[in-house]
Amino acid sequence: MLLPDLPAENPSVLFVDDEPTSRKWFALEFGDEFKVATAGGADEALDILRARSHEFGVLVTDYRMPERDGMKLLRAVQQDYRHVIRLLATAYAEKDVAIAAVNQGKVLRILEKPLDGDSTREALREALALYRSQALERAVNEGRVAALREALGFLAHELNTPLATVRGYVGSVAARHIAPGPDTPPGVAQFTEEYPGELLNALERAERRALYCQSLVSTFVQSARDAYPDAQPQSIRASSLVEALLDEFPFEGNERACVTQDVRQDFALPGRRDLLYLVLCTLAKNALLALRGQERAPRLVVEVGSAAQAPKGRRAWIRVHDNGPGIPPEVLAKLTREPVTTRAASGGSGMGLMFCQRVMQAISGSIEVHSVLGQGTSVTLFFQALGHDTR
Repeated sequence: MLLPDLPAENPSVLFVDDEPTSRKWFALEFGDEFKVATAGGADEALDILRARSHEFGVLVTDYRMPERDGMKLLRAVQQDYRHVIRLLATAYAEKDVAIAAVNQGKVLRILEKPLDGDSTREALREALALYRSQALERAVNEGRVAALREALGFLAHELNTPLATVRGYVGSVAARHIAPGPDTPPGVAQFTEEYPGELLNALERAERRALYCQSLVSTFVQSARDAYPDAQPQSIRASSLVEALLDEFPFEGNERACVTQDVRQDFALPGRRDLLYLVLCTLAKNALLALRGQERAPRLVVEVGSAAQAPKGRRAWIRVHDNGPGIPPEVLAKLTREPVTTRAASGGSGMGLMFCQRVMQAISGSIEVHSVLGQGTSVTLFFQALGHDTR
């Protein structure tokens, strides 16, 4: 099945009739308002559509034609060019013909020959309006599918690293296992350690990463449930999103101790929780990676608030601010626009902030990055808030 992109210009009408005088009249009668192309039979019409299907939005075909009648043409177009709105013109409007045209050819209208200029013109307008509506719906759906595909791809990327770490920890524990000897008590497993508590620490780290993966998957599952028509819309508040991050993110070592939250003014979030949670996790991960290895005490603050923005009133935001080394100006200028990264050697792809940007744009928000070398970086998510709490 061939589906075209949304055309930039008005689509054409393809009129099919084996009578030359009928084709000439149709082109002259309606050429003042519509772009009209004609064909002398079903085979010629299908040849035209195979070569230029993207140009046509409406097909009007005669019923009685030699070799292949209009019904066979309608069925072929219904199967291969479903974007084309179909009308049948016939002087033999018998009941069985009409039923077949609706059931098999999925026609919008049946026009009685000889064609009346006014009623046919109105039918063409209706058909083109339906074509544009369906083309727009297809474009919107294709955009949703592309966004979902990108979100799932990024989710897979986010899950891959912690799952690989879990596998590494579990493998490390398994490798330390000591085969039971003749004096080993039943039900007792023995392992070697380089220092006391090494294996327990590895298992705890693996558990934190597994819980983080589970939280990401659970969030997307809940969003799938919320997508059903009868599902009750859930109110998502910015503070709850930050709290989920602090509870579920797989912090390394004492990283959690350097992270604080500052909820100045809470607000209801627009958009889907799964994508926004993934955005916030991405920003936190980037900041924590930047803080590792520096001499001064690391500090990461997640702020929630709003600011006056005339003339649309209050604009809400979530800000992730760190005191890390900052981002070089040449990299900062490209962030959110190109896949650039300062961590390519450690697996960074540079796609994180681009993904965050697209998520924010999809909910009429934006993202701003400010950084000063040697002082730190702030990434702010701006929202059109649904509602505020006074705190």
